[in-house]
Amino acid sequence: MPRTRKPGRGWLLRLVIAFALAQGAVSMARPAVSYRALSLGADERAIGVIAGVYALLPLFAAVPLGRRTDHGRCAPLLPFGVVLIAGGCALSGTAGSLPAMAAWSGVMGLGHLCFVIGAQSIVARQSAPAEQDRNFGHFTIGASLGQLIGPIAAGYLISERDGAMARTSALALIVSAAVAAVSLGSLRRIEHRTGAAPRRAESAARVPVGRILRSRGVPAGIFISLAVLSATDILTAYLPVVGEHRGIAPATVGLLLSLRAAATIACRLVMTPMLRVLGRTALLTTTCLLAGVLCAGIALPVPVAALAVMLAVLGFCLGVGQPLSMTTVVRAAPPEARSTALALRLTGNRLGQVVAPASVGLVAGVAGTAAPFVMLGVLLLAAAGLGARGDRPRKDDPAPAAVPAPRRRSPADRNRA
Repeated sequence: MPRTRKPGRGWLLRLVIAFALAQGAVSMARPAVSYRALSLGADERAIGVIAGVYALLPLFAAVPLGRRTDHGRCAPLLPFGVVLIAGGCALSGTAGSLPAMAAWSGVMGLGHLCFVIGAQSIVARQSAPAEQDRNFGHFTIGASLGQLIGPIAAGYLISERDGAMARTSALALIVSAAVAAVSLGSLRRIEHRTGAAPRRAESAARVPVGRILRSRGVPAGIFISLAVLSATDILTAYLPVVGEHRGIAPATVGLLLSLRAAATIACRLVMTPMLRVLGRTALLTTTCLLAGVLCAGIALPVPVAALAVMLAVLGFCLGVGQPLSMTTVVRAAPPEARSTALALRLTGNRLGQVVAPASVGLVAGVAGTAAPFVMLGVLLLAAAGLGARGDRPRKDDPAPAAVPAPRRRSPADRNRA
């Protein structure tokens, strides 16, 4: 009988801490990369190319990495991803040309993908079915913390005064590399190790990608994740533009975005009681529906106080989509291809990060800066419709076991009693 070594206590907490540090490093590095590129003479088009390479390179690696994780251990991907993130950050800080900046940005994106695929697969494997929604919710708190703290730290370190941007942006990238490296301390003994994985690797056939995508619930989970991530990214990119048109100070816009991120964290902290009260399908559908209405509402010229309330509620609603879409994909995919299905979900996310900004930019150029929020509202309303349909039980799901009727006691039984 194979020996089993369980991870140390608090594996999920340590995974959340590691994810917060890795995501914080990436969230600090991405604006620093843009500032570093500007100091090297980049224009808006070059910045867009560098940002696109970050998302494009992982598109080709996600499915192979997912297949490897399905038939082996997940944990090695985590330190490998951290090394790539730290290396990409540090080398971006020392790069002296724009092509080198783009290349190291791609390495950073690949490292982030490796870390996330490995971490999500660990959560899926080591969580009981009844704990998956809660554990994925707690896991994504790490991402929210990193997204909240990383840009603030980058803004603190980077200065444009007296031509210092080249030096301070390089410093921010070196610091982000150090932050990523610190996450390695939380990754020891984080995965169950059994002797079953090699046998599963030998006996399990590779499930075709088409079959995974045809599994009911997988396309819905991928689309919901893409819609929620696109809304978060476009909100971060275009709220400053809206603020500029409405005369809202940049510092106020920063506070509004931080309020959105804090509300997302609060949502994930109370995920379990919300699921208990509403159920996962109703919660997913309702939050996507409300988020779609609020996204469209940002296009209205409301006062700053009303905008703050809208963004807080919007951030809370957007906090539901990512963890529940992970559970939707894990439950819908064939058991032997769950990591590949999660990788396909991440591929959809990366594709959204490439396509959504370009589409929104075209819409904004034609119809004005408020139009992208209406477009995002429509996208989230479509996600709400898919959420309502995609998480229903399938026809081939086993029916719940019938509860036998109590046996009527005979007179002889009553006499014996």
